[in-house]
Amino acid sequence: MTRYLISFGAHAMDHIPAEDMPDVARAAHAVCQEAIDAGVLVCTGGIQDQKARIVSADGTVTDGPGPEAIGGVMVIDVSSRDEAVKWAAKIAAACRCAQEVREFMPDPELDAMLRAADR
Repeated sequence: MTRYLISFGAHAMDHIPAEDMPDVARAAHAVCQEAIDAGVLVCTGGIQDQKARIVSADGTVTDGPGPEAIGGVMVIDVSSRDEAVKWAAKIAAACRCAQEVREFMPDPELDAMLRAADR
């Protein structure tokens, strides 16, 4: 299995009237429940509308870019990019906005660490 990041921009849902948001939330939660039931959901959530905090290698903390970066994310673990795109289509319909799909890089050493932690 491979993990994929499905995400959308911070302002991608600005076109949705406030009175429609409860319906959007219900639809998005239904897709999340479907992903849970299918055993593919790793994590998901909306990103707070705030500036990022940048922590440098020396520990210095500064304000980063504004909230325009990311509005929400879903991480899934599926067998193919095509399957990830199908999940992204479900989220796009529920959230009424386009979704981006990116594959996580493989990391066999990290995978082994996670398997050991599960034991």
